[in-house]
Amino acid sequence: MTQTAAPTDLASLSFEAAMKELEAIVKSLESGSADLDRAIADYQRGTALKDHCLAKLAEAKLKVEQITVAADGSLSTTAFAAE
Repeated sequence: MTQTAAPTDLASLSFEAAMKELEAIVKSLESGSADLDRAIADYQRGTALKDHCLAKLAEAKLKVEQITVAADGSLSTTAFAAE
């Protein structure tokens, strides 16, 4: 059985911690050992964790790349420059 944290704490989870919890949930669901209510709760938590991880990845990508628009309207990406 997977130990899940409260949904409100997602914002404070690092990418690595969220992935670790998500992996544990996947293992639990794949084993089929949880009762239906627990499996549903784990699935919902897993979905929230997946979304959190995707948001963290998108945030990291934005920190690494910036989209620039040239005078002719063409788009390109450039490395992020900290201001």
